[in-house]
Order: sequence, then structure tokens, then C-alpha cells
Amino acid sequence: MELQFVVFVMFVIVASSSCLCVRLTSDDLSHSFNVLDYGAVGNGKNEESRAFMDAWKDACSAIYESSTLVIPKEKTFMLQPMWFMGPCNSPTIYVKLEGTIIAPNNIEDWKWPNENDRGSWIRFSEINGLVIYGGGLIDGNGAPWWDCYSNAMCESENPTALHFHACENLIIRGLTHINSPRNHISLNMCHGSRISKLYIIAPNGSPNTDGIDIAESTNVIIENSKIETGDDCIAINHGSTSIDIVGIFCGPGHGISVGSLGRNGAEESVEKIYVRNCTFNRTTNGARIKTWMGGNGYARKVTFEDIILIEANNPVIIDQEYNPYDSLYGCGVKVSDVTFRNIRGTSISKHAIQLHCDGSISCTNIILEGINITSSIGEEVHASCKNVNGICTSCIPYVPCLSQE
Repeated sequence: MELQFVVFVMFVIVASSSCLCVRLTSDDLSHSFNVLDYGAVGNGKNEESRAFMDAWKDACSAIYESSTLVIPKEKTFMLQPMWFMGPCNSPTIYVKLEGTIIAPNNIEDWKWPNENDRGSWIRFSEINGLVIYGGGLIDGNGAPWWDCYSNAMCESENPTALHFHACENLIIRGLTHINSPRNHISLNMCHGSRISKLYIIAPNGSPNTDGIDIAESTNVIIENSKIETGDDCIAINHGSTSIDIVGIFCGPGHGISVGSLGRNGAEESVEKIYVRNCTFNRTTNGARIKTWMGGNGYARKVTFEDIILIEANNPVIIDQEYNPYDSLYGCGVKVSDVTFRNIRGTSISKHAIQLHCDGSISCTNIILEGINITSSIGEEVHASCKNVNGICTSCIPYVPCLSQE
């Protein structure tokens, strides 16, 4: 008969005629692989990639209920670009990041696993049940890359700090992430992900430093996090469906964006996006949908609800003409079934609401309800719109092109 591992263990103590019960936790079921045991030092100067990769290979190949890669606290580990590859044998793989990982100081010091693929610093690929947690710090050391980009001197596009590809049931929680060369976290083909309690920081002027980018992913929850970057706090791109974004404090940054979609005539789609209980603090945009002229596809069933604005610029935007000079390909990305509900606060811009849609395709079933946006500098705010069909209920400012109820 095959023996099964029993989670609940009972010891009978005969002498005292009593019973001591010990319940094993998930930590007891997990086997740990500490990078220090594989030769890592953690002084922030040594290049520690080999130790991390050796520890990862053992953790991934181990056959247990779960395995844990441990990155200990009070240590700083400098890592070259690395690819953590799956699939792994254990159904759950933990990365317990309590210390700090940091990228090389200078661009010329980066050593790529593949010179033809410089897209990311740390990559996790095809790992189901991956859980990254622990309260640690990820430092992308992005300043040299930002300078390179600003001076148009980079040989290639700046890399993403953390890239996740085809990781089912991914969990990321309780980390601080600073100064990525480009976007901090990107999800591609990740289904059933949950991201929470993150603090993502980059200077307001740092180029393309999105907080979280999502593409070709479904059933993703991002919640209870603070994002302060130089670009979109969260960007929802092609192939994203059933994305819930809740309790995000965004700013500075470019707000939360659906798109851009349809660049260079591409057919791209996004649907079932729900953004609620978020704050935009001095952002350059707020709740935004942006599509390129000449693209194809759709953005539909999108809701922004219970949004607080603090001196936000351009708080509510649909821009179906994101690049008016790129209209040679298709008829446009269809935008429909979009709701902005209970959006309140102040704008530093006169343009509180901008609904600018392409006359060849228009935007349909656009609903604004319970909008109250006033000026933070004592000026009158207004709404502008064109080629939009929909309804506005209890809207300040008045939206002239929508039916009033």
C-alpha cells in the first residue's frame, strides 16, 4: 500500500496519559534552499548570480509539497540579468525575499544570458504556483539607463526589472521595488495572478518606468498597493481579460491606462477591466483609455469606479486618436461599454473630462455617473468630447455630447 504524507501528527505521551497535538504549517512542508548555502555573500559588491542559479535549480527540481528559495534579510545581493526557468517539480515554489537584490551599477557591467534578448533583468518563465514574498527590496539601479535613454545613446531598449512569462497562479506580495530601468513588473501570459501590498517607486521624471504592465493575461487581481513612478502606475495591454484593480494609490505617474492599443495597425483587444477604490495624486493622467488611429480590435466592458482625485491632470480620458498621424492601416480600435462612476476630487487642469473618439468608428455606450471634478487652482473646469454616444448622470462638469439623465 502506498504511504501518504499526513499533515496532522499526534504524539501519545503515555506517562501523563495526555495527548500532544502538533499541526504542521506550510513552512514545515516546504524545503528551503538558502542562497548563502550556495556561496552567496550578500555584501552588495560581489556578483552573486551563480549562487542564486544553483539554489534555484535545486529548489525547482526538488520533489516536495513546496520548495522555498530563501534570500535572507540584512544582506544585499548584486545580480546580473537572470532567467529562472520552469516548470518545477513542486506544485508551489516560494521565493522568500527578505533582503535586497540590486542590479549592476553601470550599463557596461551588465552581462546578458543572451545578447539577442536584453528585455529584462530578472525573468521567471513557465513556473506554476510561484509565490514571491518576504518584505524585501528590489533595486533596479535604473538611473544610468534613464540618462542613456534621455540622451538617445542606448544600443537597445531599456530592460524591464521583473518579467513573468506563462506563470500560472502567480502571487507577489509585500515587497518594495524601486528604480527600474524601464517598467518595474510585467506580466505576459500569466493567468490567475494576485499582486498585493507592493510599494513601487521611481522618480517622476524617469522615462517609461511603469509600475505594472499586463499583456495576454486573464483573471489578474492587483490590490492595496502604492505606486509612484515616471509613467503609468498600471498599464493594461493587448490580450488582457478579467483584470481587477482595487485600492491603488497612484502618483506621481501617468495614472491607470487601458492601452495603448492598435499601434502600427495591430489588432489588439482588452475587456472586462474593473478599476475601483483608487486614488490619483498629482498624476499627469487619471482614468485613461488610449488607442492608436489605424489599429483594429476593441476595448470594451471597462469600469472606473470610486476614484479620488488630488490635483490630477487630465482626470478622465478616452483618446481614440492617440497618434493622429498613424491612420493608414485599419479603421480603428472600437471602444464601447465603458463606465466612469463616482469619480470625485480636484484637477489641476481645465480639461477635467476628454472623450475624443474617431469619427469613422466612434465610441459607444459610454456612461458617466456621479462625476464631481473641481479645480484645485480656482479656475473653471470643462469637458470636451466628439464622436461619443452615451449617457451622463449627475456630472460636474457638464458633458455636452452625452445624453443627460
